[in-house]
Amino acid sequence: MASAAASCIFCKIIKGDIPSLKLVETDTVFSFLDIGPLSKGHALIIPKYHAEKLHELPDEYLPDVLPIAKKIALAIGAEQYNLLQNNGRLAHQEVDHVHFHIIPKPSASDDQGLVIGWPVQKMSMDELKKLHEEIIDKL
Repeated sequence: MASAAASCIFCKIIKGDIPSLKLVETDTVFSFLDIGPLSKGHALIIPKYHAEKLHELPDEYLPDVLPIAKKIALAIGAEQYNLLQNNGRLAHQEVDHVHFHIIPKPSASDDQGLVIGWPVQKMSMDELKKLHEEIIDKL
C-alpha cells in the first residue's frame, strides 16, 4: 500500500488488520461488502492510497474504480443502483479515506437503498455562461 494512516479504518482493512468480506482486489484498489448496508449488496471500493478527498488522490489510483464498480453491480444483479462518492463532512463523508459506494436500489420502495433529494438551484443562462468560462479557464 502506497500510503496509510495509522488510525484509518479503511487502511486497516486494506492491510488485513480488520477483517472484511473482500470482493475484488487489484494493485491499486480494494473492494468489500459494507457491514452497515443501505440495501442487500451494498459494497465499497477504496483506493490503496490514503487520501481524504478525491482531489488529493493520485490519478494512478483511479483507473480500476469504475470497471470494478461495474463488475460488482453485475455480480450482485443490481439493475438500478447508485455509485456514490462523498468529500467532506458537509457532503456526508463519514470515513476520511476516499471511497466509492455501490448501493443497489432493489425496488421503488424508499426503505432500501439510498434516499436523496435534488434541490435544484435556479441560475440564469448568463450566470451559467459566466461560471462555464471560469471553470474552462481553470481546466
